[in-house]
Amino acid sequence: MGSPIPQFSCGLDATLRVVGGKWKPLILFFLFDGSKRYGELKRLVQGVSDKMLIQQLKELESDGIISRTDHKEVPPRVDYALTAIGRTLAEALIPLCGWGTENVALIASAIAKRAES
Repeated sequence: MGSPIPQFSCGLDATLRVVGGKWKPLILFFLFDGSKRYGELKRLVQGVSDKMLIQQLKELESDGIISRTDHKEVPPRVDYALTAIGRTLAEALIPLCGWGTENVALIASAIAKRAES
């Protein structure tokens, strides 16, 4: 018997269940311009551990947001890419990227003040 179908309080709740956490939005951002190999993603998503990146990629794949292509080569070559639904999700994150870019100085200042307290 399968798991029960989750209930969401609203669309934002459903979205956050898929992209929740620090790393998933960054993975989607970096996959937006095309497929990437694991090593490329590891370099781009600065600060993520191998264990966490692998876990996040598996979850995004399981949720149908990204696809994983194993080219069955030696040395191993695996590519990750957005699926059609993943692309729409990544597009929805673009305004958040813009907001962050416009407010980066304010955000950095607020974080620094919080760290001082």
